Amino acid sequence: MVTELTRTTQATRTPSTQRRRPELAAFLRSRRARVTPADVGMPPGLRRRTPGLRREEVAQLSGVGVTWYTWLEQGRPINASPQVLDAVARTLRLDSPEREHLYRLAEVPFEPDREVLTRRVGPHVQDIMDALDPLLAVVYNARYDVLATNAAYRDLFVVPDTPGIDVPNVLWTLFTLPDGACPLVQREQELPLMVATLRSAYGRHVGEPAWEDYIRGLCGESPWFAALWASGEVVLPGPRVKRFRHAAVGEMRMSSQSLSIDGMPECRIVVYTPEDEETREKVALLRERRQRLWSPAYTTENPAP
Repeated sequence: MVTELTRTTQATRTPSTQRRRPELAAFLRSRRARVTPADVGMPPGLRRRTPGLRREEVAQLSGVGVTWYTWLEQGRPINASPQVLDAVARTLRLDSPEREHLYRLAEVPFEPDREVLTRRVGPHVQDIMDALDPLLAVVYNARYDVLATNAAYRDLFVVPDTPGIDVPNVLWTLFTLPDGACPLVQREQELPLMVATLRSAYGRHVGEPAWEDYIRGLCGESPWFAALWASGEVVLPGPRVKRFRHAAVGEMRMSSQSLSIDGMPECRIVVYTPEDEETREKVALLRERRQRLWSPAYTTENPAP
């Protein structure tokens, strides 16, 4: 029976699975070799041939059977649960990227560690943002917190700190602005898309206090947000053309593009590019207005328009 089950399993293995198993075996052996008995509080013992832990030691420390772990490290087609992989990862002292790599090789859905939302960017990211001026640029995390902006973005938008989370949040601002104050021209079309994009990220954070408090708080502040959230619509981030209004220059049409940031999971730089020459000219006018306002020669007797 065991032989027949093995044959059936092997027959249904895909080329991807066949390639992953040897990679998994090699990865586990290399991680085991770097962990010494002293690292896990075990005596070194005599006649130790392996540079790190023995297979039976990894199995013992992980609470799994020696045969099962041996087969896993040999790349045999056996199933592994997230709980067991987590135990092996702890024993082998895998960091977050290594743990994710282990899950991928074992073909088990990976759930990242729940962490506090990213709230800041490094100086190099800010340098890139500033260099994009006169294009508008902003860094969002998955919850639409505003982590960084450049001067061109601030020419058009003012996003105040959001009560309770101490950082500016675009969705919270847009849903709680007084009627007529929203900078989005097509508010009825744009805000439902943003809520659907938020929900696509929420699936990775269900149950996390920061996310649950945010959703619950915004539902309480805005019945419209609550209704959109209850609809269950899901949309992935993507390029769009949006229309904005500004008191000084009027309506502007912008194309948005999202760029990922290495080392900042679930964060993106969103760059707004003028969609037509008229908008490009208005962006230039706002930039000139800003430069006059901050010019050393500017005084209250010579105000900018």
